[in-house]
Amino acid sequence: MKPLHRIALCAAALAFGGIGACRQPAPATPPPVESQLPPLEVQKDGSWLFTYVDDTGQFATTDKADSVPARSRHLVRVVDPSKGALDRRDLTNVYAIDVAELLRAGHARARPLSRFAFETGALAQLPPGASSLLADRPPPSAGAAAEAAPAGATAGTVVVTLYGASWCGACKEARRYLAARKIPFVEKDIERDRGAAQELAEKAARLGIPTDRIPILDVRGRLLIGFDQARLEALLGEAT
Repeated sequence: MKPLHRIALCAAALAFGGIGACRQPAPATPPPVESQLPPLEVQKDGSWLFTYVDDTGQFATTDKADSVPARSRHLVRVVDPSKGALDRRDLTNVYAIDVAELLRAGHARARPLSRFAFETGALAQLPPGASSLLADRPPPSAGAAAEAAPAGATAGTVVVTLYGASWCGACKEARRYLAARKIPFVEKDIERDRGAAQELAEKAARLGIPTDRIPILDVRGRLLIGFDQARLEALLGEAT
C-alpha cells in the first residue's frame, strides 16, 4: 500500500475509533513535494551553508557540517553561499541533505523540498513535545458526551490549527497556551470530525510526518508534533 493511501486510511480509521492499527513510523525523509529544483550533489570539501534545527526549535546556520548536532543531521538545508542573496531567498523550495551521509561518504545528493516540508521534517527529528499516543486512548467514559466541544476560531486570521481530541491532556495544554496569549487559532477534533481527520492526513502525507500522536499543530503551513512552548514560539517567529 502506498504511504499516502495508508495515512489517509489511518485518519479515516481514527475518526471511527480504529486507533491501534494506525501507528505510523516516522518516514526517512519528507517527500520532495511542490519542488521544481534540479538535483544537486554536495561535496564535503565544498563551500556550503548548513541550516539545521536546534533543540528549542530555532533554525541556525553554520559553514561546518560537523557542527550540526547529531540528532539534527538527517535533514539539513544546504545553500551555496556563492549565489546572490536574492537567489538564496527562495520562499518556496530548498535543498536538503543528510549531513551524516555527507560526513561519512564525503558527498551527498541534495533533495529539493518545499520549504514547509523541510521545516516540518527538521522539527520532526527532535523528540516530540507533550503529546498523547492515539494507541493509548482511554476507553469512553459515561461523561464523554458531556465533554466540551473543540473551540472555534478565535478572533483574527487563524495562525494555528490545533488537531487533537477531547481526552488528550497535551491538547488542552496547547489550547490554554494559545488562548492565554491571544494567538488566533482553531481547534479540530480528529475523532469527532471526519473532515478534520482527513484534512490532517493529507497535510501529514504531503509533509512526510507520522500521525500516531496528538496534538499536531499547523503553524502557518508547518506541522509541529506535540506541544512544546519553545518550538511553537520559534515557529510563530521568523521562518528560516
